[in-house]
Order: sequence, then C-alpha cells, then structure tokens
Amino acid sequence: MDALPVTNDVKGAPESMTNKALETGASMIQSFGPVKRLCAHLNAFHAYADQPGRFVESNHYCAHLNEDVRQCILYDSDKPNARLIGIEYMVTPRIYETLDQEERKLWHSHVFEVKSGMLVMPAPAAVPNAVWGAAELKEMETVVELYGKVYHLWQTDRGDQLPLGQPNLMTSFTTKDQFDFEKHVGERDARFGIDSTKKAEMRAYIQEPKIHEDADWAWKELEKKQQQQQQ
Repeated sequence: MDALPVTNDVKGAPESMTNKALETGASMIQSFGPVKRLCAHLNAFHAYADQPGRFVESNHYCAHLNEDVRQCILYDSDKPNARLIGIEYMVTPRIYETLDQEERKLWHSHVFEVKSGMLVMPAPAAVPNAVWGAAELKEMETVVELYGKVYHLWQTDRGDQLPLGQPNLMTSFTTKDQFDFEKHVGERDARFGIDSTKKAEMRAYIQEPKIHEDADWAWKELEKKQQQQQQ
C-alpha cells in the first residue's frame, strides 16, 4: 500500500503506514492526560512584537493550570494536520501585577480582541448557535481580564518549512487601524461561518477593565519610534 501523503505544505517524506499505525496504537493505550485537560478552542491574530506589521492567525487550544493561569498550544489551523506554531500563557491581573516591570512588558491585553469580536470560540457543528453563543460570552467575560504572553516558534507567514531560528515574542492588536481588520478578520469569519461584527455587538455589555500601563508594550515602542521619525 502506498504511503499516506501529507496534506499541509511542509516539504518532507509522506507519512508512512508504519508511523500511522504507531500513532493509532499509542492513542488507544496511552492516557494523554495533559492534552485531555484542553477545554477551549480560541481563534485570533498575533502580531510580531518587534515587527508589528507582521501577523499570523492562531488557533489556541487552552487548559486551566489553576484559577490564575491558563496554558495554550497554538496551531496554524484547526485541521488534523495543523502545524504547532507556538505557546501562550494567560494570567489574571492578580498575578500580572506581581511581575516586575520588564517582565510585564512582554505581556499583552485581550480587551480589544474581546470587544471587537476578533477573538472567537469556533462552534462545534452539533451545538445550537444560541447555546454556543451563551457559552462563548461567559468565556469572553473572563478572558477580557487576562494578560497573555506568546511565543511563536514557526514563521509560517514567511513560508518556512520548519520552525527555524529563535522563538519570536508576539503581541495582540489593540485597535482596528493596526492592520486591515475588515479584510483579515472577514476572511477568517467566512471560513468559520461567523460574524465578528455581531459578536462585538453581543459583547457590548462586557465591562472593559483598566489595562496596566506596562502591557501591550510593542505598540507603545512603535508609536515612540514613529514620533521620533516625525521630529
């Protein structure tokens, strides 16, 4: 029997039937305890902290480590052959405020992501929209308060076939004018069959927390550089 072809764009030998059989056997025997803790699939966009003009779409699969900390593995799609491209940690304000200033600068807020409708929980096909919509709102009520620290390992946006080089610190968008929101979020919405504009309207009641002055530092550095260039 011929080897099974890979379906993503990574150049390499097709996956063999031997490897496929080993994967299937392991999944039937091993527990995969940490992975089974995953309880939320979130989709949003991350910008490179040192090059905010560059960004990628990220699918987050998250678990609660405890009441104050979440940990997420990031993929470039929601398909079975998706590439693992990074990690994100999310913490409550209580934890964030205990960090020193230089550490706090590495973290970003989620307020814009939530309020704009950019951050979504793609709905399972079998769950009614009304039921899922209520669950998503409860999730957004919590995430809007959290701070995230993200590193991407794989620069898929430049066509890398492997995770090359050093990890890249990423950040979140904080306003619509930082990239072509309508185009890129619109394309994402079309693929998932959702409407971020309606989600934003539904989330209007969610109170915006005060964002710590040290968060979202990449955008503040960019603004500072732009001001210096204009002088």
